Amino acid sequence: MNIVKTLFVGLLFITMASCNEEKKADDKAAENTMAPIKHGSSMHATSNADSAGKFTPAMVANKRDFICGMPVTAGIADTAHYKGKVYGFCATECKTEFLQSPDAHIAAK
Repeated sequence: MNIVKTLFVGLLFITMASCNEEKKADDKAAENTMAPIKHGSSMHATSNADSAGKFTPAMVANKRDFICGMPVTAGIADTAHYKGKVYGFCATECKTEFLQSPDAHIAAK
């Protein structure tokens, strides 16, 4: 009877260890999941954990990115504060271009 208990405990330990390894592998795979690549030749894919949920369309004054026209509901990667308002952009490059002449881009809207 003692051998049966020992075998059962050993089997239980092995099962728990293999489940833990599978969970670690699943966690690592989730970390490596990449967000869609945004436009622009210098844009790299970013991890969902880095950008997901950072900004929402309700936080910004514009409905579309001033530079490329992408709707902010598709995702906001960066924001700019200008004359008391917050504007959202799909990429840092779009924000940088906007900041070179913000009044012109707002007027063209």
